[in-house]
Amino acid sequence: MPNFRNGRLSEDIKREISGLIREEIKDPRVSSGLVSVVRTELSGDNSHCKVYISSLDGEEAARTAVKGLESASGMMKRQISNKLHLRKCPELKFIADNSIEHSAEIAKMLEKIEETENDGGTE
Repeated sequence: MPNFRNGRLSEDIKREISGLIREEIKDPRVSSGLVSVVRTELSGDNSHCKVYISSLDGEEAARTAVKGLESASGMMKRQISNKLHLRKCPELKFIADNSIEHSAEIAKMLEKIEETENDGGTE
C-alpha cells in the first residue's frame, strides 16, 4: 500500500509543480511555455523529491530553468503543502533533463524515414 500512496503523491506533486510553473512563477529564467515537468521521483519516506525538468529549447535552457526553480523552491513547497494538505512537504531537487529535445529529434528522424518511403513507393 505505501507504494501506491507514494506514486499517487508523486503524480500530485508533478501536477502542482506544473501548475505553479504555468501560473505563479514570474522568474524570466523559467519561460512557462517552453518548460515542462517530465517526471517526479519521491523517496520512500516522502522526504525528498527529484523533479526532472525539460525544455523545448534544449538542455541549456532546462539548466537555466532549474536555477530559476531552485530559487522559487520555498514558495513552491509552501504552495504544494497547502494544496495537498501535507504536514511535511518533501525537499524539492530540480534536475535538467533533455527528454523533450531527444523525442523531437526522434520524431524528425521518423518523418524523414516516412518521406523516403513515400518517395520510393511512388516510383
